[in-house]
Amino acid sequence: MPLVKSGGIVEDPFVRIADDAPVPEGIAVIVSGARFLADAEALTQRATAVGVVWPNNRPVAELAPYLSRLALVALMFPSFRDGRGYSQARVLRERYGYTGELRATGQVLRDQFLFLLRAGFDSFEVSKEADVAAFAESIRRFDVFYQPTGDGRPTAYRRRLGRAFASVQPARTLMPCDTDARTGS
Repeated sequence: MPLVKSGGIVEDPFVRIADDAPVPEGIAVIVSGARFLADAEALTQRATAVGVVWPNNRPVAELAPYLSRLALVALMFPSFRDGRGYSQARVLRERYGYTGELRATGQVLRDQFLFLLRAGFDSFEVSKEADVAAFAESIRRFDVFYQPTGDGRPTAYRRRLGRAFASVQPARTLMPCDTDARTGS
């Protein structure tokens, strides 16, 4: 599947490893959530990057102790109607402060790209290369949002407040020694 990141197709630096296959040294790997939890300490001690494909029916809290050592968390979308991956992404970014790559994988549709970005995803496995153009368009389509999310962009309200406060001159702070200035005496 093509991997979309930063508006274009990129080469995936990670290699998926089956649960029963040995983990090769010297390359970045992605393992299943079950395999990762079974061998988390050994996997996170590797010199190369490790990623995990996390199912949407398990709490991401199970990954919390390892997040600082995970380069990638790929969240599953088994159906385009299943939005649990959005919640998982926000929890990883906002509650646990995860700064690594968040990847959407599975049934990811082009009309979901902007919502995925807003939830904190960095990359997307898409089924068709034609979706790459739709991804780039969805990034440019909207630049003002009403709801706050984990992507760090200010909401419409915050933008409005920022403009309002930028035009206001700061008030002069009166000190106790300015008594005469306040009373005119």
